[in-house]
Amino acid sequence: MNWNQAQEWWDGVSARLELDREFYGNPLEKWLAALAVVVLALILVRLLVAIIGQRAATIHERTGSDLADSAARLMDATRWWFLMAFAIWLGSLTVILPDATTLGVRTAVTILLLLQAASWGNVAISFLLTRARHRMADDAAGLTMIATLGFIGRMGLWIVVGLLILENLGVEVSALIAGLGVGGIAVALAAQNILGDLFASLSIVLDKPFVLGDFIIVGDFMGTVEKIGLKTTRLRSLSGEQIIMANSDLLQSRVRNYKRMSERRIAFSIGVTYQTPHEKLQAVPGLIREAVEACDQARFDRSHFKSFGDSALNFETVYYVLAADYAIYMDIQQQINLDLYRRFEQEAIEFAYPTQTLFVQMEDGQPAVH
Repeated sequence: MNWNQAQEWWDGVSARLELDREFYGNPLEKWLAALAVVVLALILVRLLVAIIGQRAATIHERTGSDLADSAARLMDATRWWFLMAFAIWLGSLTVILPDATTLGVRTAVTILLLLQAASWGNVAISFLLTRARHRMADDAAGLTMIATLGFIGRMGLWIVVGLLILENLGVEVSALIAGLGVGGIAVALAAQNILGDLFASLSIVLDKPFVLGDFIIVGDFMGTVEKIGLKTTRLRSLSGEQIIMANSDLLQSRVRNYKRMSERRIAFSIGVTYQTPHEKLQAVPGLIREAVEACDQARFDRSHFKSFGDSALNFETVYYVLAADYAIYMDIQQQINLDLYRRFEQEAIEFAYPTQTLFVQMEDGQPAVH
């Protein structure tokens, strides 16, 4: 069959099927061609996305390439409705449509493209955040900043996409932004506490007075920082309950951050009885110093006979724990106490405890109590 014969055959088929009959300004033949383009484009694009995604995933598994991993994630995030819209747009190019219909198709495809771009952007932000978290696994301050920047990035992405969608729908974006600016003042006044907490959250993330895992004291409350949110910060107290505090309150308070101590200053007092001989009193500071210096993570500062108490001769001692961990401090203090008890027992020095002495004196043959 030559070309002329093929053309005659097709003309005969067209005549029998009435392919030249027009529907909405286009012959049926063109509508069938447009449908074929849509189906073919949809199949090809879906195959292309699947092949690229599978190939990128294979490369990532074999080489660990971050670029291949990001490509695989982007292909997975490609939605079927976007591919369908793209195929329909290609098919619409083969037919003649009214201007209003052409504009509607173009607008719909553009909006779906923007939504798909937002989905790709969200995947890209998540990928970058995951990489940053892996690099800063031991940096609590960095993890807090990453979480906040991720939220800000996603919010900014969707705001831009939303404005572009509105612009494609014919909304005057500049006038809308101006109107929102005026209305935003009223909203800001009504929600100033919420906005205050939001900006306080950003200040905490940027200034880093504390980070996740720090043990802090704020007023009468103390605990380990579990989460720094947009409005509140949550602490886990020593007794186990969760303490939730507004970020603005934290910035207005004096915060003690014990996690950042390089060393801990400890002052403690002990008392011995008044019956202790003078030479043994002179030996007490030396015994205490030996007990402190026997601990590996302690630095002795001073020990003095401080005062005459009601029922004891009081000695004050100061030393430094060379670690911020409270448990280490308690272990050192326990070791010092046990060592002092042993040394005082060996030297026959008695610890004082609250006592009262009753003196009875005879006056004119009658007992008198003083």
